Amino acid sequence: MSLPDELQRIFDADRALRRAEKALLRKKRSDALVSLLEAETNHALTMEDRIEGTIRLERLADLCAQVPGPAMADALIAILNDGEPRVRVAAGEALRDVGYERYAEVARAIERALDRGESGVAMSELPWVLAEIAEPSALPLIRRFLDHSSADVIAAAIEAISQLGEPDAAEHLERFVDDARTVTIEDFEDETKTTLGELAKDALGELGYPRSD
Repeated sequence: MSLPDELQRIFDADRALRRAEKALLRKKRSDALVSLLEAETNHALTMEDRIEGTIRLERLADLCAQVPGPAMADALIAILNDGEPRVRVAAGEALRDVGYERYAEVARAIERALDRGESGVAMSELPWVLAEIAEPSALPLIRRFLDHSSADVIAAAIEAISQLGEPDAAEHLERFVDDARTVTIEDFEDETKTTLGELAKDALGELGYPRSD
């Protein structure tokens, strides 16, 4: 097959994908579609073939974001908990996009995850999602992550609060300034070890409070 023919196959596949997605989402308010996406998400998360699972989860993140309702917001958080960074990026962007349009769905799904005591990697991602959406009620919800048992989750919450830049948050960070628990902070491709205390002091500095070393 010639190169032009191979390229045409890609164009045809893209066109077929758009048509199939449009047909599927015509029934986006149906219980049957919600149940199907839930089941397929659970299946993809547990597939032994992680390459296939990754492909499916990236697509499912996009589809779940386009279907309203609490079940789909819960599914996106489940996808955000996957071990593959590409999948988490897709789920995080999908949650952010849903949050801009239907914030209550995302906020309530996060509240449910906190109420269940979830402890996966998603719990370190969700404070950032909330900080990016930056709704007025984001700060009280991010504060709940400060009570999590995982130091990594607390670290994410501290940094997300710093990003929000709300001085009222200072009182909630002060209790961590002497916390010696060690966490690893990822910055692009670099990793830095620090303590919750150092993170809290830096965050307080960002909020206009001088460090008290």
